Amino acid sequence: MKLLCISNGHGEDGIAVRILKQLRQLPGAPALAALPIVGEGRAYEKAGIPIQGPTQAMPSGGFIYMDRQELVRDLQGGLVGLTLAQLKTARQWAKSGGKILAVGDIVPLAIAWQSGAEYSFVGTAKSEYYIRDEARRLPDRPVLEGWSGSVYVPWERWLMARPRCRGVFVRDQITAATLQNLGVPACYPGNPMMDELETRADKLTRLTATFPDAPARLTLALLPGSRAPEAFDNWQRMVGAIASVMETFGDRQIRLLAALAPSLNLAAFKDVLLDAGWQPVPGEYPTFRRGRGWLVLTTNAFAECLHLADAALATAGTAAEQAVGLGKPVITFPGPGPQFTYAFAEAQSRLLGPSVILLEQPAEAGLALQTCLANGPRLQQIAENGRRRMGLPGAAGAIAKALHQHYAEPPYSSAASWAT
Repeated sequence: MKLLCISNGHGEDGIAVRILKQLRQLPGAPALAALPIVGEGRAYEKAGIPIQGPTQAMPSGGFIYMDRQELVRDLQGGLVGLTLAQLKTARQWAKSGGKILAVGDIVPLAIAWQSGAEYSFVGTAKSEYYIRDEARRLPDRPVLEGWSGSVYVPWERWLMARPRCRGVFVRDQITAATLQNLGVPACYPGNPMMDELETRADKLTRLTATFPDAPARLTLALLPGSRAPEAFDNWQRMVGAIASVMETFGDRQIRLLAALAPSLNLAAFKDVLLDAGWQPVPGEYPTFRRGRGWLVLTTNAFAECLHLADAALATAGTAAEQAVGLGKPVITFPGPGPQFTYAFAEAQSRLLGPSVILLEQPAEAGLALQTCLANGPRLQQIAENGRRRMGLPGAAGAIAKALHQHYAEPPYSSAASWAT
């Protein structure tokens, strides 16, 4: 058997890779290939999973729903031709007897359905938390949100309930329960975003050795996002937030761990720090100091940064969710986009609940963080909320085992098992 994974975004590619890595470790694992319909699929290439069909980086980076102008730019950049070619690739895969795993939203799900193949779906983009929590519907949400009984609209549920759809995996339990009540055999095995966040002792030691000892300190993870040039714009705003934190916590050493994507140009981040009065100091990692503040730039210690941090400053999607899953308070503030706009940040704050503190301006970060960290019950609530909304590690392996088992069975034999 062979399996084609269709995904539509940088974060979705990463989730898919986690699942596929687990799948190929199982006995009799299928031959794997990937069709990333947004971007060039670097995560797949790094994992040694071959790319099937055409890929192309679009101007929007996949965020056409954020801004109509981004859609126009993508259309001018060849979106229609690329999509038609990708649809053809999926149909050819089905004709050769292959199965499909769709990861993301309705776009890869619809491509999987139209191919004619058996398919499974990992839904990463939608959650009932956008419109409700465990107790009630969120106040002030538009009436039309969830109008059909779920954030997943009827045509999405139709695609998920087809006999050829062998499994539906969603990102939290309340979404699974809602879909089950509407006749979709969805299940919640956890969230693959929380996998592969283990730390290495040597990296932890080397990072902490960067900072001099201090009796009182505050450690923050800095998560500016992974896409250029937006990440550079976010970084400039984040440096302003850092200044606010340092002013508010003037009696503490401020340890700042910037977890940057390897694809980003470190020189641009360094230049912003220098312009803001930070001075470079010797260190294994690029290190800067200003007053009581010490800042380290890293491109290979993301998990270590999150685990060491007391809280995070974030203008990111997946990275902010992972910080929340580890029980950290996350301070966010919107930027010009195309991803981390106010609309995105506001929706993210609903998705992640009390773990996220959404500010209008970076300069508000110091006071907001001080108020949060001084509230013990609130920190306990944040830790419990992170576990509930993001789950524990192990979801990628659970999904891989389910896929392996289900594709080995005769078609349509046990669809009801997905709801358990």
